[in-house]
Amino acid sequence: MTVDGSLMVQRGVPGGSEGRVAALYWEAFGRKLAPALDPPDKGRAFIAAHLQHDRGVVALHGGQVVAVAGYRLDGRALTGGGVKDVLSAYGPLRGLPRLALLALFERTAAPGELVMDGIAVDAAHRGRGIGSLLLRQIAAIAAESGCRRVRLDVIDVNPRARALYERHGFTAVHTEQTPYLRRLLGFGAVTTMHRPVTRADLIAAREGR
Repeated sequence: MTVDGSLMVQRGVPGGSEGRVAALYWEAFGRKLAPALDPPDKGRAFIAAHLQHDRGVVALHGGQVVAVAGYRLDGRALTGGGVKDVLSAYGPLRGLPRLALLALFERTAAPGELVMDGIAVDAAHRGRGIGSLLLRQIAAIAAESGCRRVRLDVIDVNPRARALYERHGFTAVHTEQTPYLRRLLGFGAVTTMHRPVTRADLIAAREGR
């Protein structure tokens, strides 16, 4: 989908852009991911090596990925890598505690639900409405897949992201206080938000085919 002369939004991560997507993810979520995947170079390499390309929506500028939104559907998410992959990359001694931390981020979708990961936008391209474009595509994918709602989690130190989600119809349904994670991961509460999939989303999905 071409937005203007220089920006295009598409489903799927283009081949060859794994490193770029991993860098954007690390820039946006590195504080949270670092305890499990540090050092940064190794963490970015791990993310790039285990991306599941068909579980992301990207914005391209001049052929380069400048934003990405990942999602979990039918048991697969944009950021992959299982137990064997973590132990292979970090070794058994260092890998086991990392697995415990990664388990904190694991989110299982309920039947009829698409779970969205956060949106990562390159700093030079923020303020152009790219996040909104990616959210619309995620909603269209949910509708196309027969889902009844989209779910996401937002942390308490990211009010701008929460405001964006609220503008797009997400409402808070539960907040879990996590003060024990503040020193380790940088946040002390996680709010789960839902957005129903609408007929307009279904129409957008059909028009986007």
